[in-house]
Amino acid sequence: MKAAVVHAFTEPLAVEDRPVPTPDSRQVLVRLEACGLCHTDIHAARGDWPVKPGLPFVPGHEGVGIVEAIGEEVRHVRIGERVAIAWLADACGRCDHCVAGRETLCLAQHNSGYSVDGAYAEYALAHGDYVVPVPDGVDPLDAAPLTCAGVTTYKALKVSGARPGTRVLISGIGGLGHLALQYARIFGAETIAVDVTDEKLALARELGADHVLDARFQDVAAEVQALGGAHAAIALAVSNDSFRAAYGSLRRGGTLVLVALPADGTLELPVFDTVLNGTSVIGSIVGTREDLAEVFRLHSLGRTRVIRETRRLDEVNGCFDEVLSGKVAARLVFDLRA
Repeated sequence: MKAAVVHAFTEPLAVEDRPVPTPDSRQVLVRLEACGLCHTDIHAARGDWPVKPGLPFVPGHEGVGIVEAIGEEVRHVRIGERVAIAWLADACGRCDHCVAGRETLCLAQHNSGYSVDGAYAEYALAHGDYVVPVPDGVDPLDAAPLTCAGVTTYKALKVSGARPGTRVLISGIGGLGHLALQYARIFGAETIAVDVTDEKLALARELGADHVLDARFQDVAAEVQALGGAHAAIALAVSNDSFRAAYGSLRRGGTLVLVALPADGTLELPVFDTVLNGTSVIGSIVGTREDLAEVFRLHSLGRTRVIRETRRLDEVNGCFDEVLSGKVAARLVFDLRA
C-alpha cells in the first residue's frame, strides 16, 4: 500500500510502499477512500508540540473508508461497512473521564496519526470500538472533514452555551470555521464571522453569517461590543491576536472557547475584568464518538455543507504549503480511491 510517512520532523513526508497491516483481535482493517488534511497533521509532522509523535509515523485523523477485515473480538463493526477513523484512536474506557462521557480527556488515550499510525495511506488499522459508522448517502469526501473539523467545532458550540437568542462569534472561517458557522446557525444563534482574507469573508457571507468582520481593517472587539457583545466566541484562528480580540468581544457572562492550537499560543487574561464580568474561558478538544455520530446525522439530513478541494496523496508536501500559506478556502481532502 501507499502511505505518507514522517521520518524526521525537519524533512518532507515520504510517500512510500508499506505492507498492508493485519488487524489484531480488537482491530479492523479499513481500505481508505478519503482523508482530510487538518492543521494538526502539520504540527505533528513538524514536531511542534511538547509531546512529539514517535518516528516514523503516518499522519491523518480524518480517515473514511470501508472495513475489509475484522479481529475475532470485534462485534460492533461488519465487513463492508463505511467507517470514520477520528483523532481518538482509543481510550481506556474505565477512568472517570471515560465513564462520564468525556472520553477525549482520558489520560490513557491514543490518537490517530500521532501516537498510532493514521490515515494518510491506502489502508489503516483502527480499534473496532472507536471507529464511527458513516451513514449511507454521505459522500466519503464530505465525511472526512466532518470527522475532525466538523466534530471539533460542533463540540465547541455545544460547550459554548450557544442557543436561540445568543450571539456567537466565529474567529477564523476556514476548514473548521466554515462548519462552526453552520453549527452556530443550526443552534439558532446570531452569528458573527471574522477573518482576514477576502475569500473567507466572502464564504462567510455565502454561508449566511449575520455579521462579517475583516480583522485587517476593523477593531473586532469594538465592533462586536457595539452589537451588544458576544455571548460566546469560538477561537479557531491560529493567532494570539485573534484570541485577544475574541476575548475582548465577549459581553458580561460570556464564554471564550479555545480550539486552535498555535505552537506558541498564549493568552494573558486581565484578572480584574475576568472576575467582574463573570467571563468563562474554556478549552474544547475534538468530540466523542457520539458527537461525531450526531455530526454525521446532521449532514445526512442536509443541514451542513462541506467546502473542500481534493488532492492526491503524493501531493501531500505541497498541500502542507498550501495550508500554511492561507490560500486554501476551507478543507483539503486526499482522495485515496484512485
